[in-house]
Amino acid sequence: MAASVLREIGRDLTIATIFFTRLPLTYRGEIGAKELSRALRCLPLVGLGVGLASAALAALALWAGAPALLAALIALGGSILMTGCFHEDGLTDLADGFGGAFERRRKLEIMKDSRTGTYGAAALFLSIGIRAAALAAVIEAGALWAVLPAAHVLGRTVIPAFMAVTPQASTTGLASYHEPPRGAVLWQALGGGALLALLLSGPSLGLSLILAAAAAALARRWLAMKQIQGYTGDVLGAAEQLAEMAVLTAAALLLS
Repeated sequence: MAASVLREIGRDLTIATIFFTRLPLTYRGEIGAKELSRALRCLPLVGLGVGLASAALAALALWAGAPALLAALIALGGSILMTGCFHEDGLTDLADGFGGAFERRRKLEIMKDSRTGTYGAAALFLSIGIRAAALAAVIEAGALWAVLPAAHVLGRTVIPAFMAVTPQASTTGLASYHEPPRGAVLWQALGGGALLALLLSGPSLGLSLILAAAAAALARRWLAMKQIQGYTGDVLGAAEQLAEMAVLTAAALLLS
């Protein structure tokens, strides 16, 4: 039984890693909507891997004598390379769509356009800048390993939660290929993400970071419902980015 469960988790983790990162993994079999939906329970583990690798890059930079801000930027650069700007792309598309039109239909059209406009460029600049500044403060407080992996874990944990409580805004695009997570898959994702955050950051700080991620996700959901009455893949990517920013900012404020 235990071996069967581990095989299932390994399968879902492989699918989630293939879909949400650029790491060179392979999967023998068809990856359909049901497989992707089930694999969402492993998103916190994907975030843990990306977060630990990013923290290792920052630690290596610090060991080499880099100042905290440079180490933070190196860590961010590593995570961006590992994910292929997957979530950053969603943020820029969403900013262009929400900021560049008034009608829902036109907003969705702009979000599908691969070109980056002024709103998208500004959003990406702010995302990288806020995360780098907050992470630098976290590094100076000696909490790199406690906070950065937790930020990546919680940033990805909000994705299945967001999908479960928000309707789809479009029947086309990447998000429509997923089935919204339900039942055990949803609770495994939420429980796993919360548990990892608490283990990494401790009960007090971990709970604060969980609340920060939840508040960011709720704010993003309110805006998505107001603008396009639901979510798309770009909305999910932007939700991850906002949650990651909120967690790092909350940690910087609490630890400074």
